[in-house]
Amino acid sequence: MAGTSQFRHRKPQHTESPSNIEIDNVQDDEHIGEVYQNPRNRNRIEQLLETQKGSVIVVSILTSLAFALRFYKINHPDQVVFDEVHFGKFASHYLRREYYFDVHPPFAKLLFGLAGWFVGFDGNFLFETIGDSYTTNHVPYVGMRALPAILGSLTIPVVYAIMKESGYSTVIAAFSAAIVLFDNAHVAQSRLILLDATLIFFMALTIYAYIRFRKLRYLEFSSDWWTWLITTGVFMACTWGSKVNGILTVLTIGIAVLIDLWDILDVRKNPSMDHFWKHFSARAFGLIVVPFIVYLTFFYIHFAILTHSGPGDTFMSPGFQETLLGNEMLLNSQEIHYYDTITMRHKDTKVFLHSHVDRYPLTYEDGRVSSQGQQVTGYGHNDTNNHWQIIPTKALPEAGRGRIVRHNDVIQVLHVNTQSHLLTHDVASPLMPTNQEFTTWPKNDHSRHNDTLFQVVLLDSHDGQAWKSKSGYFRLIHVPTKVSMWTHAKQLPDWAFKQQEINGNKNPTEKTATWYVDEIISDENGDEVHERGEQVPRREPKSMNFFKKFAELQLLMMQHNAGLTASHPYASSPINWPFLLSGISFWTESETQKQIYLIGNLIGWWTCVVALSIYVGILGADLLARRRGIDPIPDPARNRLWNNAGFFLLVWGVHYAPFFLMNRQLFIHHYLPSHLASALIAGAVLNFVLSDTINYPVSVRGPTTRLRPAQYSDIGLKGPVILVIFEIILFAMFVFMAPLTYGTPGLDGDQVNSKRLLTTWTLHFAAKKTAEAV
Repeated sequence: MAGTSQFRHRKPQHTESPSNIEIDNVQDDEHIGEVYQNPRNRNRIEQLLETQKGSVIVVSILTSLAFALRFYKINHPDQVVFDEVHFGKFASHYLRREYYFDVHPPFAKLLFGLAGWFVGFDGNFLFETIGDSYTTNHVPYVGMRALPAILGSLTIPVVYAIMKESGYSTVIAAFSAAIVLFDNAHVAQSRLILLDATLIFFMALTIYAYIRFRKLRYLEFSSDWWTWLITTGVFMACTWGSKVNGILTVLTIGIAVLIDLWDILDVRKNPSMDHFWKHFSARAFGLIVVPFIVYLTFFYIHFAILTHSGPGDTFMSPGFQETLLGNEMLLNSQEIHYYDTITMRHKDTKVFLHSHVDRYPLTYEDGRVSSQGQQVTGYGHNDTNNHWQIIPTKALPEAGRGRIVRHNDVIQVLHVNTQSHLLTHDVASPLMPTNQEFTTWPKNDHSRHNDTLFQVVLLDSHDGQAWKSKSGYFRLIHVPTKVSMWTHAKQLPDWAFKQQEINGNKNPTEKTATWYVDEIISDENGDEVHERGEQVPRREPKSMNFFKKFAELQLLMMQHNAGLTASHPYASSPINWPFLLSGISFWTESETQKQIYLIGNLIGWWTCVVALSIYVGILGADLLARRRGIDPIPDPARNRLWNNAGFFLLVWGVHYAPFFLMNRQLFIHHYLPSHLASALIAGAVLNFVLSDTINYPVSVRGPTTRLRPAQYSDIGLKGPVILVIFEIILFAMFVFMAPLTYGTPGLDGDQVNSKRLLTTWTLHFAAKKTAEAV
């Protein structure tokens, strides 16, 4: 570490008398008094860079480079790339006003819809498949890609501003900004119709706004203080509303606020609890109420636009679906009468309840014995073996509404083709010994009548509600054993023609044991069912409370996000991310051997890993030294390391550690928010290595602020030299990897091998290595 200060023993800390409480009612880390350094002694270049004009020039250059790198060949490829197949499609649905379902909140997708509308996109191209041509289909995709490119470019000056507002010099701020500026992964994500650029931009703005708020802590409850508090809340909501993992930014600010409130609670600083509760209430309003209102607003706009039936209908409850124009439930839903013949489908897997004359084998592969009863399975295709008739278990009137099947009615279900009743009993199912086997029993054999009784339990219903086709989601509960008819995606062996197993789930309220009547085939006379007089479905959409719709969608988003557990060839473990051990293939074109491979700048990422290691080492060494009564770091520098760089470490950890607890698909782009935070830490570490001093203070002085000596960070000429050399190396690595980032030019096999800097990278079109003949 540069500088001439020597380690010194810490002086004993004297207990403050009660008369000093007023003085100690202010924090003592950021107060200006006298300048004991002469700013004119700094290197001339450093002096110029620290002027306002010099700083503006530097950030202007960085921002211009950011726009240049992110807009370079943004029209290539003119095909659907990676997850553009999803997020471009969602923009189309907004323009067509068709309801869709996604695990992510709507804010970033609303922006894409707005961008598409602005550039004249009509929404008729649906981004069905990776590789579909934009040019052929006349899609103004460049305008839609421009949105994330702009936000990704503007992230660079925000990173620079974060470092400057934190008290770092122009050189250090430019160092952190350059790591993000010349990063291939950030550039690749910012050039496509993807959510991450929006997420990272608003995350950076949240960090910036919170730092501005904290700098005003000595002017508490002033107009500026309130402005930056509420601004933090708004940006936090935008981050959360952009992508589901934006909730980690909310958690980060929440932890920082709890630490802040814990400090305010200190009786030596604020003897009055009224003062604490004022601060608590202000933060609760600015960082809970305001963000939640903004977040709700995104969904209000989302529901207000998506008023027509679309591909997301089937994820929602029948009540929700009936609020959408043109929804099949609204148009075709019919009340089910006793003796109607119907087809039933599983809500999640969409298979039909099916049976056929074939029977379960005597024994299964594990040696268990079956009932050898008639097979009941789930079948993906519509045929007559899916037809079931609803049989009453009570006396019915000759005609009228008394013949309608209603919520909680007990029924028998007759398989039409084999004239046998659906039955389940205490025999283990073929694939799941913990669940009951489903089979059938001959219609004319009444010896097992009770085992053929089922209760129709309609979801979200009231007593007496009619069971309807299309809209009547239900569970079929076996009366004697209370199991719920259920299925799962695993296929039965060849003896059941690889159809899906139907079994009895012992949890009668299992959410996935949900079915619906797909079609009423005929009534008791064998006639087709048309509109039944007064039961003609309403043609106008029903209304539903906004908060009920919001709560339903939030629950589904969480469930489906947690359910993304299927394997993916480019999924990776979080432990690999900081080291860039794997990337993601976004797009390939075989004829020209072009490809886009998401991977970061190896120099920048490994620099951040080293910086993180050094930072943790510095804190550990400082703790050990102070434990032994040695004070190796000046107080201002220590405060900056623990408080400011510590906040950056909090951002990094909160955006990284939770992924180790997730069982869903994970990809390297999930690390990009943490990578940005590690770039901030790298700048803080470089400043500590280059200088014993810091720019101090940076907080705005309040009316009762106790004055302390001021100082500046003197990094000399070595700082700008290191910055220039580092940026040249970063840029060289960026250019070297650019063909994989921009997807052009095409590379032959040997060139691809040269770009494969780590053996774990799975690049396309690599040349096979052959042994040379001796």
